[in-house]
Amino acid sequence: MNTLVSASVLAADFSRLGEEVKRAEQAGVDMIHLDVMDGNFVSNLSFGAPVISSIRSITDLEFDTHLMVRTPHTLIEPIAQAGADIITIHIESESNIKDTLQMIKDLGKGAGLSIKPNTPIEDVYPYLDMLRLVLVMTVEPGYGGQAFITETVDKIASLNKYIKKNNLDTQIEVDGGINADTAKICRDSGAEILVAGTYLFAADDFARNVNALRGE
Repeated sequence: MNTLVSASVLAADFSRLGEEVKRAEQAGVDMIHLDVMDGNFVSNLSFGAPVISSIRSITDLEFDTHLMVRTPHTLIEPIAQAGADIITIHIESESNIKDTLQMIKDLGKGAGLSIKPNTPIEDVYPYLDMLRLVLVMTVEPGYGGQAFITETVDKIASLNKYIKKNNLDTQIEVDGGINADTAKICRDSGAEILVAGTYLFAADDFARNVNALRGE
């Protein structure tokens, strides 16, 4: 199984964001992970469509966009127009989940559904046939640099088993506290896409750490 690495720019130097995206690309990442926060669904604020649009021309890598917002349906169109390739919403949001996922798909984008650490994994099962990926949060969403919550590993394994049993092609993505050690745990449980921020952008050798996440 090919492990994909998605570099979370939340940990990048925002004073030179374009250069940081190029640095991630040159280090061999597969995707750029973009966390959109509204200061409501999570207490932190990050960025929105204008920032995504400003870096779209810098790379051809997929933009893996994670909406940590209370009403994601209101942002789907501007985020899509800004250049997102995958748009992931939270199952705990206040938008109608099925309608919002369909909106993403109708715009020609990959649809993702994310769950917090305390949300039962079974809650995502009814939507799996609509999804490019499920994003399992291995920390509480909203802040970078948190410690990996080991109890979330069982959810990854259960989801992987369900996807295989039902012959689905939905990918499993994990985000939160990902480093070489936790990456192996996640890969062994069935995760295919690993999101990392601090572990990559603060590294002495970005490319070496990308390879370490893949187990290379």
